[in-house]
Amino acid sequence: MSSSEAPVPPASVSGQAEPAVATDPATGLVPGHFWTDNAQQAAPEDSDQDSALGVGDNLSSTASITSSILEYRTVHGRTYHSERGNAKYWGSNDETQNESMDINHHSLLLALDNKLHLAPLKDIQKAIDIGTGTGIWAIDFADEYPNAEVIGTDISPIQPSWVPANLKFEIEDCTQDWTYPSNTFDYVHMRWLNGSIDDWSQLFREAFRCCKPGGYVESFEGAPYNESDDGTVKDTDALGQWGKLFVAAGKKFGRSFTTVPDGIQRKAMEECGFVEIQEKNIKTPVGGWPKDPVLRQIGQLAQVALTTDVEGYLILSATELGWTREETLLYAAQVRREVRSGKHHAFYRQKIVWGKKPFSA
Repeated sequence: MSSSEAPVPPASVSGQAEPAVATDPATGLVPGHFWTDNAQQAAPEDSDQDSALGVGDNLSSTASITSSILEYRTVHGRTYHSERGNAKYWGSNDETQNESMDINHHSLLLALDNKLHLAPLKDIQKAIDIGTGTGIWAIDFADEYPNAEVIGTDISPIQPSWVPANLKFEIEDCTQDWTYPSNTFDYVHMRWLNGSIDDWSQLFREAFRCCKPGGYVESFEGAPYNESDDGTVKDTDALGQWGKLFVAAGKKFGRSFTTVPDGIQRKAMEECGFVEIQEKNIKTPVGGWPKDPVLRQIGQLAQVALTTDVEGYLILSATELGWTREETLLYAAQVRREVRSGKHHAFYRQKIVWGKKPFSA
């Protein structure tokens, strides 16, 4: 697969008729009732959903957690971070979603040749993982750098309590002023914050401030759109609608999902004064359709991560758009059906950008 960096919404196959359906001219999104009007019997659950990956105890390793932190919202039976302050996250924070995120971590690792980072790190004394989620990346990083002090931050205390001795988790909203002193960390890692950040420039300014001179900040984000090089993902397919749904919902609740297509990572880092900025673009398959064995394994893991919990990724955004529970669940079933069919050669783009804080800062 090539790694061109011009993510665009997937286009329809030239000369192939699309379903006669009225889409929103501004977003290209079909209405929720399209999925109830055109309901298909979802395929049986695949055995590849079984996973030995667990989520551990849903406890934070910080010394104390106030009860307000655990006051989650419940939407269609799934729990989500409460709307306290400025923090917003569109994915569920329950056990099913956590398992999906851990599986996705392994897919991302394979896409980077089993590297946890691309920044050229040396003599790391202190590192931080912003938006750590289940903490799986931070745990792996702490194991790889046992002499470094590692902190993982998130707005939900969903991390395990059994972690390496050099790692701790803290509750922190990265969209606010960070509570860490300037020039604290040798390395600041941020991954998959799409749809959660209202001001990316502010985020990178805080990362720049808290990074030591000579230290690195690395940002890893994915585009929302599913594409195909051979036209097998069409605009009105469930996979073709996926990114459009999240982009439209993000506009409703004031968060952008188009960080990668808009080139925000590099722009924000340049504005802050980072130097030696580099980036890597990758195309990640969804499903076991690639012929290349490594790409096939990456795609299979991405498929399991998605089909394990389509609803957990989807429900809050679909509800924001006014979709009913039935419409949402039927759309989720169609996503699973298309991914498992092997007929839709979908991939999505990811971009990793890293830069150095100059010694003169």
